Parts: sequence; structure tokens; C-alpha cells
Amino acid sequence: MGFWYFLILFAGIFLVVKGLSRNKEISLVFIGFLCIAFSIFMFTPGSDEIISELFNLG
Repeated sequence: MGFWYFLILFAGIFLVVKGLSRNKEISLVFIGFLCIAFSIFMFTPGSDEIISELFNLG
């Protein structure tokens, strides 16, 4: 699963850089920051319990 979180992290970094380089497109920057925040959250210990409680899986 860590591979997918790294992929989301790098996609978020790419979107932020792309958004800042092209006339500061705020939508790309915002989506990039959301991707980065989600991937960093998923790397923290205990995030799987939080997600399972959020979606009532457990």
C-alpha cells in the first residue's frame, strides 16, 4: 500500500509545481495540496483505524 501513497504524494507535488509554474493556477495547487495531505495522513500510524471508522467498515 505504501507504493500507492508515494504515488499520490509525487502526483501532488507534480500538481503543485505545475500549478505554480503556469500563472499560479490555484485549482491545480489546491488539488496538489489535498493529494499531499492525504498521502501524509495515510502514512501516519493508526490511519487505517480512522478510515475504517469513517466508512463504518469495522
